[in-house]
Amino acid sequence: MKQKKTYTPELREEAVKLVLAQGMTLGEAASRIGIPKGTLVGWVNAAKGGETAHVAPGSRTVPELEAEVAKLRKELAETRMERDIVKKAAAYFAQESLPNTRS
Repeated sequence: MKQKKTYTPELREEAVKLVLAQGMTLGEAASRIGIPKGTLVGWVNAAKGGETAHVAPGSRTVPELEAEVAKLRKELAETRMERDIVKKAAAYFAQESLPNTRS
């Protein structure tokens, strides 16, 4: 019975980078690394779909990072708006507290 060969996440990542980032064909990349072409096809398809079978600890996928950036931009816009309101209120109350400024 044939034993299933396992590959490290680093090898998978490098193999996918060869195809997607460096523009190698699937056959070239598979022969260079020494893995079956079908295996590489599966890895590349999973990477294109945003699915990663083995993600390194502490790393996140691109869709996760994009979602976080969108959330943080929204929070930043709200915080800036709140800051501007507080600035205007502080200026108003500072003016009210000065002598001879009340109407």
